[in-house]
Amino acid sequence: MNERTSKQIRLAKRPVGMPGHETFEWTESQLNEPESGEVLLKALYISVDPYMRGRMNDQKSYVEPYAVGEVITGGVIAEVVTSNSTEFQIGDLVIGNLGWATYQTASEESLRKIDPQQAPVTTHLGVLGMPGITAYFGLLDIGKPELGETVVVSGAAGAVGTVVGQIAKIAGARVVGIAGSDEKMAYLKDELGFDEAVNYKSESFKQQLKEACKDGVDVYYDNVGGEVSDAVLRLINKGARIPVCGQIALYNLEKSDLGIRVQPNLLINSALMKGFIVSDYGAYFEDAVKDLAKWLQEGKLSYRETIVEGFENIPDAFLGLFTGENIGKYIVKVAEPSQ
Repeated sequence: MNERTSKQIRLAKRPVGMPGHETFEWTESQLNEPESGEVLLKALYISVDPYMRGRMNDQKSYVEPYAVGEVITGGVIAEVVTSNSTEFQIGDLVIGNLGWATYQTASEESLRKIDPQQAPVTTHLGVLGMPGITAYFGLLDIGKPELGETVVVSGAAGAVGTVVGQIAKIAGARVVGIAGSDEKMAYLKDELGFDEAVNYKSESFKQQLKEACKDGVDVYYDNVGGEVSDAVLRLINKGARIPVCGQIALYNLEKSDLGIRVQPNLLINSALMKGFIVSDYGAYFEDAVKDLAKWLQEGKLSYRETIVEGFENIPDAFLGLFTGENIGKYIVKVAEPSQ
């Protein structure tokens, strides 16, 4: 393919409930030469993330919704193939909030250079990227785990949850992970060092959770919401902290969900429940990446990635997030670097 012809994936229509292939539209377009301060990029790796489902709805949120007919955007690692910028040279690897496109132009201000010697480049979409940074600040700034406390993580085998649990172990906490398969539970305990893992799909989930948290819950890192969170919130201790990071159990519901009234639990336990967005901590991202990279190099932090190949498989990978197909970060490999 001529590198000025780009394939794109656009939002064809707003989904009701679970998205399907009809949600997406494939297009091609010709790209112009980059203008001053711009570069032409070839996509190498494209991230799929649960928050993208919320952006498909036309409603107020912490970030603007995708417009129907526009290219879907998210985390992308790309290679500079043409440069009209003093900041980037041909062959540089960069990361940015970019489109689901094989090629695209971008301004130099929207990109950050990646050092491939620091760690495998894909880690900048996962453990050293937005998911890792989200885990870092949500747990350490809001959760504040202390030695010997019990930390519960839902969505524990995902890109954020795996990092949350490991940081909690570094802090000396006892960690209980909630996931949806025996394979994921084994991964959490045998490879990541979680103290306990509970399968939320089990008929005895609530009882298993109670047994795993015999001393109650001091920190609950909430990635999923729904009935799983209802069960955990019934077990919180006095002074518990609850960072609310995601609500994946609710993203595809067609009508409002009704769960427990959380205020009495917070009140009687003098507990803190706080929602947050990773961009709240934008000024401190470098501090987080420095610590995460250090723990990675010291062997205190490990990660797994689920990588599928092929630009055409991006929608399937995205939909797979909601059926639990991935362990760790879900990434689509689009191309090899030219250099």
